[in-house]
Amino acid sequence: MEWDSTAFDAGGKRIRLNNPLYIQSFTEADDALKLHHIVHCSLDVVDERVNNPKKPGPTLNETFLGLLYPTENYKVYGYLTNTKVKFIVVTTDLDVRDADVRDFFRRFHAAYVDAVSNPFHVPGKKIASRTFADRVSTIVKSFGLSSAA
Repeated sequence: MEWDSTAFDAGGKRIRLNNPLYIQSFTEADDALKLHHIVHCSLDVVDERVNNPKKPGPTLNETFLGLLYPTENYKVYGYLTNTKVKFIVVTTDLDVRDADVRDFFRRFHAAYVDAVSNPFHVPGKKIASRTFADRVSTIVKSFGLSSAA
């Protein structure tokens, strides 16, 4: 899932949006509302980490935010692009490695860049590209496979 975090009003003033640009659940269960709630709660954690960094130095430029918080059944990870677009992943794999999540975000970010670079995409609007959805599905299906080998 990715979220557009900022926009500008007519006066050029920056405003926060946090509008979802793409939401997709890959679970069999009917837990979309629960996952949506978890993602919304994680946006506060992302804002807290970005606005109050604990470590000075080069980690401030790190786009991978790591584990935002675990729940009993899920782990929530975050990623922030240079343009302040937030990617949130909720996984049921409680044994997932950070390296696998980083690789997931790297591949997802590349797919996102390709989707929003489409001249027919309207910035700030939901991504409705079938090609993007197919790429995301492929990325999700291969998530964690490198650790299984």
